[in-house]
Amino acid sequence: MSGNQELADLALALGVQMGAKFKLDDLRYERVIIMTDADVDGAHIASLLITYFHKQMPALIRAGRLYLAMPPLYRITAGKESIYARDDAHKEALLNGEFKGRKTDISRFKGLGEMMPADLKDTTMNPATRTLARVVLDDSGAPDFEVLIETLMGKKAEKRFDYIQANAKFVEDVDV
Repeated sequence: MSGNQELADLALALGVQMGAKFKLDDLRYERVIIMTDADVDGAHIASLLITYFHKQMPALIRAGRLYLAMPPLYRITAGKESIYARDDAHKEALLNGEFKGRKTDISRFKGLGEMMPADLKDTTMNPATRTLARVVLDDSGAPDFEVLIETLMGKKAEKRFDYIQANAKFVEDVDV
């Protein structure tokens, strides 16, 4: 990881060093927020970044200073009222609740780059209105945590494949 320029630039921007040289007191910011699109690609990027922080800066996570921004997938509008929905289930709950029986306009955000600046500010950037999820390491009940991280994020694709085959509930629907 230390040979990756983007990760080195990230550590430089945060004011810290990677690995054993990491010092929480050097961190330039109160918190680090990972902000990715609210889709599977964004989730994959977030998982890679969380793995990076876990491997190179676990003290950042243990100090409770790593977060995920939770941008919405939808904006539902009826008349002048708009509410953001974080996922499909939340959208359905809103349509069957606050918006039941009303004519609605539903906008799906394909990614952060396609959101209007005001939407991005209101939903993801503004501390008063955004939703954040704190990244937490629970080492107490997971003795095989490091093995799982290596299986899912390591260099051996066959380990990932075997794990998915053994644990995925949708394997019969996957073309392998």
